[in-house]
Amino acid sequence: MGRPPLGQHFLIDPSVIQREVAYAQVTKDDIVLEIGPGKGSITCALAEKAGQVIAIEIDPQLVEQLRSKLPKNVTLISADALSVDFHSIPRFTKIVSNLPYEISSPIMFKFLQTEFSVAILIFQKDFAQRLVALPGTKEYSRLTVGVSYKAQCRILETVSRKCFDPIPRVDSAIVELKPHRKPPFQVEDEQFFFELTKQLFNHRRKKIRYTIKSRYRDIEDLPFLDQRVEDLSPQQIGELSDLLRHHL
Repeated sequence: MGRPPLGQHFLIDPSVIQREVAYAQVTKDDIVLEIGPGKGSITCALAEKAGQVIAIEIDPQLVEQLRSKLPKNVTLISADALSVDFHSIPRFTKIVSNLPYEISSPIMFKFLQTEFSVAILIFQKDFAQRLVALPGTKEYSRLTVGVSYKAQCRILETVSRKCFDPIPRVDSAIVELKPHRKPPFQVEDEQFFFELTKQLFNHRRKKIRYTIKSRYRDIEDLPFLDQRVEDLSPQQIGELSDLLRHHL
């Protein structure tokens, strides 16, 4: 069974749309990926600046409405963006999207597995704050660690809920994401690092020793065992990952 249709909040404020496109510094040399074009407001603004726009929309009704209004340099794909192989579409250079709230986390991890120069993304404000959170805060999460390892992330501005239709319950934020040319710290096995991070944050209120003991085995000569993962920096989690991997 497929994922149920997503409720989208369409960005309707022209000034916010123009600023989002401007942040990306789109030129005719760019192929821009947009997830969830909705009614096409951002898509059309992008098409004026970009060489090509690739728009992926899951809602068949919206796809039909879009077909007759989009410029010729827009390729419209009717599909769930989470199931689209990004390597099967034209290689995009930038990503600009007002993302459906329900897919924010999985689509972010998917973005981080691909190559692009910059992404300008609108997220729910509390999700955006998780992307840039500091250790020791309630917003600090597995997502924070994964994003900081893969990219430089910053919040550019807050967007009022009144800029959307229908009006959501919370404000949003425009986020800039720039992939690192090389990670800010090294880990020997990225897959192991991300899996350990996931396991530790699944039990974020437990001391690290208990999660490692239950998930892997009882190992005493590791650092940070009496701390909680929410108090460790991404680099410290990376250090723990390498040492644990050596033990195993």
